[in-house]
Amino acid sequence: MSQLTSVDAVFLNAETDTTRAHIAGLGVVDPATCPGGRLTAAALAGLISRRAHLAPRPLRRRLVQVPLGLDRPYWEDDPEFDPARHISEVTLPRPGDDEQLARLVAALHERPLDRSRPLWELVLIHGLAGGRAAVYMKVHHAAIDGVMAAEALAALLDLSPDERDVPADETAPQRAPGTAEMMRDGLLRMAGHPLASALSVVRSVPLLDDVPGVGSLPGVGRVARLARGVLGRREHPAADTPAAPPTPFNRPIGARRAVAFGELPLDDVKRVGRALGGSVNDVVMALCATALRTWLDKRGELPAGPLVAGVPISLRRPDRGADEAAEGNMTSILAAPLATHVADPADRFTAVRADMDRMKRRFTESGGWVRDLSALVPAPFAGAATKLALLAAPMTGMRPLNLIVSNVPGPQFPLFLGGARVLAYYPVSLVTDLSGGLNITVFSYDGTIDVGIITCRDLVPDPSELVDHLHDALGELTELLRD
Repeated sequence: MSQLTSVDAVFLNAETDTTRAHIAGLGVVDPATCPGGRLTAAALAGLISRRAHLAPRPLRRRLVQVPLGLDRPYWEDDPEFDPARHISEVTLPRPGDDEQLARLVAALHERPLDRSRPLWELVLIHGLAGGRAAVYMKVHHAAIDGVMAAEALAALLDLSPDERDVPADETAPQRAPGTAEMMRDGLLRMAGHPLASALSVVRSVPLLDDVPGVGSLPGVGRVARLARGVLGRREHPAADTPAAPPTPFNRPIGARRAVAFGELPLDDVKRVGRALGGSVNDVVMALCATALRTWLDKRGELPAGPLVAGVPISLRRPDRGADEAAEGNMTSILAAPLATHVADPADRFTAVRADMDRMKRRFTESGGWVRDLSALVPAPFAGAATKLALLAAPMTGMRPLNLIVSNVPGPQFPLFLGGARVLAYYPVSLVTDLSGGLNITVFSYDGTIDVGIITCRDLVPDPSELVDHLHDALGELTELLRD
């Protein structure tokens, strides 16, 4: 038996008519090595049926709500679980190009998941040019974080076209508590919430100057430093993160989405990093800074100061392994300046690398604020509080962040899904009024960096332009090596 954590519940409660809180991936595959040369929905349903239990949060689990909303929902195994009910097939019309695929994925990503069933959906897409196929799979963020998503994906993949043997599922089905037990536990938790909330306040006040949008408010830094002094905590490196400036993608988002994807050669990115003295992540962040600078400058919207990027950071510890799966989402956000205001490419890279180093050192001291703040409000009122925060942000002009930029390292060897070789894997994440109407997520796989960009279509109608700018940005940094 497991229950949503306070962070899980934030993602569940964050959904509105314009905000969808699921994350997804788009795998482009070559079905030539499948039985019969074709990947089918039936084959994928069988694969998931045999391996659903291997995912860190099993794919067969559904939500069970507590009566009257007295407590956070529970997870239980769906007694009628059938993977085929979650899988559909579509065929793109000719010519089956990437632009058609991107439009289809954007439309699929706009649709909410059915909360009466396990919170995932898979669409098998035929008709891509060159005999390719694609698999789009989305999972609700309340059920899974980025690391768990990668582990769930790994459970379905093989190292060759031949399916590996996996142990059978011998665990007893998990059931949620009965109604009376859920209500009793919910009332007890509400009675103890003032104490739990007080402890969360004690933990979170010293970290307030790390909360995006809050840390830049007058007096917050002084209060946080005072709290650290009273509690005897050592002072961490200064944040000096500016307020996020206004941009065209920091306006109220709508319900429509636009998607673009592309690839960058990983060897070139590594070569730039080695030559300029930075990591792959430093290069990725610098490329995003350059692409955004170009995009904003073309529109006459380039701010005089840096943008502020939210960078998701996993709080999972490698030594805990599968034990942490029951603890739900373990993700926080690092808010870092993105030096879009620096004109010289070399100076821009240096600024990005220095800012990321400084913010990562600070994050090691203060990364737990997401968990503590999410636990401040009792469960019966948490949903309303989350929605109020999302609604209030555009009305008050609050901009905690300009956008999300995420870099997920992946395997550097080919993988196979149901016998089909995975050619590329593009992440498709989420946008909100608080995080901005633009999200750039990259995933390194088999020698490439696969880029997935999702936007609010009302704010950034054609994100493929940003993919082009990323290529230009890499060329610009590569040119520095020749000078």
